Amino acid sequence: MVSYILVMLGGALGTGARFFVSGFIAERAGEFFPLGTLVVNISGSFVIGFIAAFTDPEGAILVSPRLRQFLMIGVCGGYTTFSSFSVQTLDFVRDGDWLKAFLNTTLSFACCLGAVWLGRILAVMLMSK
Repeated sequence: MVSYILVMLGGALGTGARFFVSGFIAERAGEFFPLGTLVVNISGSFVIGFIAAFTDPEGAILVSPRLRQFLMIGVCGGYTTFSSFSVQTLDFVRDGDWLKAFLNTTLSFACCLGAVWLGRILAVMLMSK
């Protein structure tokens, strides 16, 4: 039961952070393109990649499974937002804006995959020092 509560608390923290970051970016960049969602998903991918490598049983810091669940499932899961990405892309398709749909899909996939990889690389580099 404690694990569930920790994941829910982490999710609440991640959701609050997502709301703040995506809103902050949208206020400055406008709503022309879902840049806030893209930044949230890329930064969340980087963080989860870093945490996964850094707190891996063979990583630099041994943490409890509950802390790992709190951070990776709760905070990162609440912070990133695949559902928002999906509905925004669908809206572009419905509006016939295929370029934005393609850009959103391609940038999200490539940048998030790259970010999780970079997060892992950074954690491994830090652990080897």
